[in-house]
Amino acid sequence: MRRGSDRLECWFRRLLMLVLVLGLPAAAVGAGVTAYEASMRTVRAQAAERHQVTARLTTGVERDDEWAKRPVQVRWTEADGVVRTGAALAKPGTPEGATLRVWVTRDGTVTAPPVSALNATTSGWMVGGMAAFGVAAGSAAAWSGLRLVLDRRRYAQWDAEWDLVEPRWSARFRR
Repeated sequence: MRRGSDRLECWFRRLLMLVLVLGLPAAAVGAGVTAYEASMRTVRAQAAERHQVTARLTTGVERDDEWAKRPVQVRWTEADGVVRTGAALAKPGTPEGATLRVWVTRDGTVTAPPVSALNATTSGWMVGGMAAFGVAAGSAAAWSGLRLVLDRRRYAQWDAEWDLVEPRWSARFRR
């Protein structure tokens, strides 16, 4: 003896299991590979645009109690002989004239190091994991939502049936 809501619940559970078995890996791999490839395009573009040079500090950095790096003016000579200046970060206590390796763009602007392939791999894994979590959480939410709706409907039917049966049933005990 199964209600229509029980059959619906059973079929919906099967559908969600199919989504988890087939959809979760497909979503995780698809999102992860897409994020990895996008990050690798950024890695290649930054590696082609940036290069590292040895620069000399034009001013020293004062030594103090703080450990954070400070911006300081640096000067370097490009491969074509052009002398450039810019601002870079140096540790406190670094004297004037000390050398420092900095990353620069083609136009001579000091910039951050290019992102690495490890960053792209990490990005791919993180996005893939979030996609898998999203599919699992969505399936759990759908299951809970269906159960809530069906249980409310079942309890309403049970209350309606009890309202019909209860007066006759309780009359037997009043004699």
